[in-house]
Amino acid sequence: MNNPSIVGKAWTFGDNIDTGYIMPATYASFPDEKLADHAMEGVDSEFASKVSKNDFIVGGKNFGCGSSRETAPRGIKFAGVGAVIAQSFARNFFRNSICIGLPVLICPDCKTISEGDELSVDPISGEVKNITQDKTMQAEPLPEHIMNMIKAGGLIPFLEKTLK
Repeated sequence: MNNPSIVGKAWTFGDNIDTGYIMPATYASFPDEKLADHAMEGVDSEFASKVSKNDFIVGGKNFGCGSSRETAPRGIKFAGVGAVIAQSFARNFFRNSICIGLPVLICPDCKTISEGDELSVDPISGEVKNITQDKTMQAEPLPEHIMNMIKAGGLIPFLEKTLK
């Protein structure tokens, strides 16, 4: 498998970003396309209108804490975010993201990334290049089988493809 780099702009958030901030419960019954309109609304009400395809969310420690609602990573994915990079993730958010095909990377040094920095990220190798700062960081790489699941669009499409 070739290592697919994703290039986009960084949107930075702090520690303990709760799933209720990522996707308020009010929108839990919305279809995916409508969830995208409310991604990150609890911390930046204009995020969904500013984010571009393949941009990155960069968080601090414990990103995605709170409830285990799958609508939080779904809203981020359908808003076009290429990956979420954080110092650490809540386990449920990390697992839910992988299951829906959203790359999530643990990168201890990501706090050096500033809002608006241009990044090039290789989810397989874990290399995070900050083009703006001319700096390279190492995230924990995702195993190839996990990347195959992400490329398929998540666990269900991966299993459907695999079982055919």
